[in-house]
Amino acid sequence: MALKVYEIFYSLQGESTRVGLPTVFVRLSGCPMRCTYCDTEYAFSGGSNMEVAAILREVESYKTQYITVTGGEPLAQKQCHELMVVLCDAGYSVSLETGGAMDIAQVDNRVSIILDIKTPGSNEMKKMLWENLSYIKRKDEIKFVLCGREDYDWAKQKILALALDEKCTILFSPSYHELSSTDLAGWILADKLPVRMQLQLHKILWGEKAGV
Repeated sequence: MALKVYEIFYSLQGESTRVGLPTVFVRLSGCPMRCTYCDTEYAFSGGSNMEVAAILREVESYKTQYITVTGGEPLAQKQCHELMVVLCDAGYSVSLETGGAMDIAQVDNRVSIILDIKTPGSNEMKKMLWENLSYIKRKDEIKFVLCGREDYDWAKQKILALALDEKCTILFSPSYHELSSTDLAGWILADKLPVRMQLQLHKILWGEKAGV
């Protein structure tokens, strides 16, 4: 069974609670969303068809424990589920970066899900499947990419209304070109929010480009 793979690369994890860990990224092609702040538009199309066995062989060549399946939107390809099962069966610590518009109910329980809740500033909030929150486990993470104060206030309200911090770790990330990280840090501290602020380490180190 084949998947459309845009790239497989080895880098430091730039986000989530795994930040800084040497990780192999399997980036699948395609995405049903068009977020205003998207930094992987190049993966909307293109890529090469790869069998799951071939993906596993390439991943094995990097000699690391950590694998991140990302996109695009990886769950837009149904075969993504089989890929994650195979990677988990091989003993890897697997995380999934998903945009929240695809059903996560069938994701293997061994996978750590990084679920991106779309804010008003993303222009894709209406595509969110809020039912996904019922499948979030304690080891998973919920991420908000924030474009400004309106997004911040909206995300704060969602955390309080849905008690999201009781479900898992909450990540706040400033949109790379739109929101000052200093401003976001100040708001979080002023409101004493139970969230983890994150910057995109890979962009700080290497800039905004593919393969990092």
